[in-house]
Amino acid sequence: MARQKGIIKLKGTIGDITFYKTQDGHLAREKGGIDASRIASDPAFQRTRENGSEFGRAGKAGKTLRTAMRKLLINSADGRMVSRLTQSMVKVIQADVVSDRGLRNVIDGEAELLSGFEFNIRGKLGTSLFAPLVGTIDRATGDLSVNLVPFIPSNMIAAPSGSTHYKIISGGAEIDFEAETFVVTTSETDILPWDSNETVAINHVNPVTPDSTKPLFLALGIEFFQEVNARMDPLKNGSYNPLALVQVSGL
Repeated sequence: MARQKGIIKLKGTIGDITFYKTQDGHLAREKGGIDASRIASDPAFQRTRENGSEFGRAGKAGKTLRTAMRKLLINSADGRMVSRLTQSMVKVIQADVVSDRGLRNVIDGEAELLSGFEFNIRGKLGTSLFAPLVGTIDRATGDLSVNLVPFIPSNMIAAPSGSTHYKIISGGAEIDFEAETFVVTTSETDILPWDSNETVAINHVNPVTPDSTKPLFLALGIEFFQEVNARMDPLKNGSYNPLALVQVSGL
C-alpha cells in the first residue's frame, strides 16, 4: 500500500495498480492474491477458510448489535466504529472453548469482553463522565438499569468546547445473534444545563424480556448541545458525543 502524492489524485485501476480513497487519504496498491476457488477448496487453506468463517460471523454479530443500538448510535459513533466492533467480536468468538475452530460463535464465546467498548473514540465516555454511576443487569426481571447520584455537571462532565447543555442517554438490549433479532429499550433525560448547579439523581430502567437466555447489553452515553437564540443545536453534529457499553451479560 502506498500513499498518493501530488495535485491529481487517481481512483480506479491502471494495469495492476488500484487507486482508491480512504479516511487516511488517497492510496494505491498492487493487485494480487490467490485465486478464490483455490482458497475455497485447497486443503492447504483450511485455516484460512475457518478464519474467514469466524470473521464473517463476527461481522454479522457486530451489525446486529449496531442495529439494536441504532437510536443511540446515530449521534454517537466514529467513522471506524464498525471495524473496531468487528475486531472486538472476533475476540468474543475466539473465546469459545466449546465449538470447533471455524464454528466458534458469540453465544458460546465471551460476550462480556465487549464491556467497556467505546462507540466513539473521538469522545470516550471514560474521559467525559466522572460522576459515580452504577450499571446493573437483572436477568430475572429483565431490567437493565443505570443510576447516577446527584452531581455538579461542570465538575463531573468534561464537555467539548462550546457546550452549554447535555443529556444523558442509555439503552438496554437483548440480542439473539443466531436469529439476528433483538429487544431494545432506551431512556434519556431532558436537555440539562452544563453548569455548577447540582443535578437530581438520574435513574434509567431499560426493560427487556425477563429470564432471558440471550446476551444482554447496557449502554450509556451523553449528547452535547449548544444553545443559540433559545434553540438547542447538537454540538458539532454530535462528533464528540460519547457512548459505551457499561455492562454486558452473556449466558
